[in-house]
Amino acid sequence: MVVEKSPFSTNVLEQFVLLAKATKGAACTELIKQVLEAPGVYVFGELLHMQNIEELSNTPQKNYYNTLNLFAYGTYKEYTANKKEFIELSAAQKKKLQHLTIVTLATKTKCIPYNTLLEELGITNVRDLEDLIIEAIYADIIHGKLDQKNSQLEVDYAIGRDIRTEDVNVIVNCLQDWCSACEGVLACVETQIHRANSEKNRSMIRKAEVEQEISNIKKTLKTQLQERSDGTDEAMATDNREAAATSEKGKKSTKIKGIRHSSKFWLKS
Repeated sequence: MVVEKSPFSTNVLEQFVLLAKATKGAACTELIKQVLEAPGVYVFGELLHMQNIEELSNTPQKNYYNTLNLFAYGTYKEYTANKKEFIELSAAQKKKLQHLTIVTLATKTKCIPYNTLLEELGITNVRDLEDLIIEAIYADIIHGKLDQKNSQLEVDYAIGRDIRTEDVNVIVNCLQDWCSACEGVLACVETQIHRANSEKNRSMIRKAEVEQEISNIKKTLKTQLQERSDGTDEAMATDNREAAATSEKGKKSTKIKGIRHSSKFWLKS
């Protein structure tokens, strides 16, 4: 979830800050009422810390200062619990404070149950709650969707609110934890990269060994085939010579027999 401050809100607030520099006493109370009513203004810290505004906290108009402080850091539930400490809010001011309360809840969890919203916003029925949420979405205060099936608001984006001084250390610690987590992830990634490179090198060495073994086997088989071929040729030559010798011997034997028969024939005559 992204949390940002609206540029439009900052620009409008600057106008009120400039006016506040030349405003004193009762005029400051009227300025506070105007800024709380002003559309698009959702951050009040810069105005709240101006000296002439802070001076109201020690005057009978301190409820104006308290109300401005409430809009900067507080929630609608705090207003309903201590109404005597604040000025009476108009309908527009109440709605703005309810919107800011949704923003505060969105910084704590991405999915906000309807029951939590109903309690925190002082609303008695879901229809009015959903109308308020839709208005906040159209006002670009939050981005999200209504999950009516599970009765919850899913928040993807919310504007930023003012930060109390005592909350700075919490933010610093949160960022430090995030940095530590990132360093841990980076170390894990580097370990995996080293392991992958080592495995790659072992695989390449094994591949080279297998290829060398295959080459040696091919050479051995080629040599064996060559030797067998040479032995077969020699055996065939030997067989041919023996066959030729046997054939020649048979011819001589037949010739001698023929001569003998011929001799016998002439003797009888």
